[in-house]
Amino acid sequence: MAIGLATLAVVLELADIWVTAQLPPSPYTPLPFAPEDMAGTAFPVFGAILVHSRPRLVIGWLLCLGGLASAANILSANTARLLGDSPADWPVVGLTWNACTLALGVLLPLLYPTGALLSRRWRWVVVLAVAGMGLDWAAKLLPVPGGRQAAQVVVAAAMGLAFVSLAIRFRRADPAERRQLMWLVVTLPALLVPWMIGDPVWWLATPAIPLIPAAIAVAVLRYRLFGIDTLISRALVGTGLAIVIAGVYVAASGASTLLLSGVDRSAGLAAALFAGAFFLPMRRLLLRGVDRLLYGSTGDPQALAGRLKHRLQHADPGHGLLATLDVLVEGLSVTGAAVDVDGTVTTSGTLGRPARTVALVWHGEPVGLLLIGPTERRRFPAAHDERVIATLTPYIADAAHAVRLTAALQRSREHILRVREEERRRLRRDLHDGLGQSLSAMAMTINVARMSVRRSPDQAERLLTDLRAGMDAVTGDVRQLVYGLRPPALDELGLAGAVERLAFGPVRTAGDLDGLPAAVEVATYRIVQEALTNARKHADATRIEVRLERDTRLRVTVSDDGKGLPADARAGVGMSSMRERAAELGGTCVVRGRRGGGTVVHAELPL
Repeated sequence: MAIGLATLAVVLELADIWVTAQLPPSPYTPLPFAPEDMAGTAFPVFGAILVHSRPRLVIGWLLCLGGLASAANILSANTARLLGDSPADWPVVGLTWNACTLALGVLLPLLYPTGALLSRRWRWVVVLAVAGMGLDWAAKLLPVPGGRQAAQVVVAAAMGLAFVSLAIRFRRADPAERRQLMWLVVTLPALLVPWMIGDPVWWLATPAIPLIPAAIAVAVLRYRLFGIDTLISRALVGTGLAIVIAGVYVAASGASTLLLSGVDRSAGLAAALFAGAFFLPMRRLLLRGVDRLLYGSTGDPQALAGRLKHRLQHADPGHGLLATLDVLVEGLSVTGAAVDVDGTVTTSGTLGRPARTVALVWHGEPVGLLLIGPTERRRFPAAHDERVIATLTPYIADAAHAVRLTAALQRSREHILRVREEERRRLRRDLHDGLGQSLSAMAMTINVARMSVRRSPDQAERLLTDLRAGMDAVTGDVRQLVYGLRPPALDELGLAGAVERLAFGPVRTAGDLDGLPAAVEVATYRIVQEALTNARKHADATRIEVRLERDTRLRVTVSDDGKGLPADARAGVGMSSMRERAAELGGTCVVRGRRGGGTVVHAELPL
């Protein structure tokens, strides 16, 4: 239906083109068409686009109906002139004009951009406009002195109140709605300024009419994709530069003409060079002033990024994230912001209920969530916010990753300390309860044997035999303790030989494996031992291959042709142990599926 209304309006405008061509040129405008022609074409077209995209939004229907009424108005008025009648004598002219005024001058500003009134009290503005139009018709039928002028005042008052509602809506609106309102507010001066100035420039308002429905369509459908504050900023800077450079040129030209009388070319060249020298400084000054006008003390996003870099350089990793949030809260003018890193929340300001959540990604790895609180009152929050978030989010992700690494390092230190103390407790218990008790028993046996050797040689021999067996047991206990600290095979056979004994077969090696740090040898041995155990016990592997490669790092690879990792595999004690042993040395250990079936355990240990 909206497309039909737009098509009908265009048909009426085509008919009006023919009618206008039969009339003498208008003395009021150099253009071959009237403002109503432009409104009758532009408003229905953009209205149909809006209705097609948002059929339940009344704004598009108002544009269609208002534009159609404008097209019918200008066609009926020009037809009356062509027939030699006065447009005021044709009721259809007044009726279509009232319909256009009501739709575009009263209802549109009252309902824009949400399609709903601010409150039910604003219905009286519509009642006032309809009453003024009814008074105008009554004054036509029953001529009353001043009746039509009073009716025009009532309608103008209703239109004024409708535009006042836009200001009130802007003050109460959220950031997104404010941005939608700004698209209309910015385009209105192009229409109103020439109209208010009047002759001889009033006709310049005619080509500006399509800007109104175009701005409404962009504000409703695509306001998040375009920065209205950027448009305003560039317009103000460009206008300011034009005015300043022109003033400097005129002043320099006049001064050079006085000083270099008779040398016109030199005077013009000097003026141009002098004006050009002011271009870059004035541009920077104007841009800084416009940014401060639009965004207050926060400035532009690049300035915020520079401030954030400075704070990060002077903050330790634990406080770097809080510093980034402080700058973000200042740049967005929000009540607060927070970052959730693995359940630990760092907050700046008062977050309340988050208005927005942004995922933080560091080199493709999710590191946390950025929670942004509601926006405080400010001129241009929406477009500026998008640029601030896009600019500062990478720095926040870096800070969150640093916090994550710091927490992981702290956990690793705590784990190492805990494991060390547990190992010391085990050694103490084993030495005291096992080796210590055995040595004490052996000492007692020696004393008894020494006392029995003269009176009962047989008993002494039996005690010494038991003592010899006990010493063998103690030797085994000592060997077990030593093996728990460091596998003896590493000292007997070296790393490659010890791993070959574990694998029951040859091991592929590359590089010199002698002289490795003791911690690296033990970690490698334990990782290979755990990987081989998993492959034999859980993977049903028939072939296992072990590779040890040394260059700047030691690379350990254990691959098998078993059944591979299950889809819902969870890291058990063994896998966690391999990763922790690698992490303790600053290395990595990855367990993944093998192409063609099987599992690969790959560890890299720094030397």
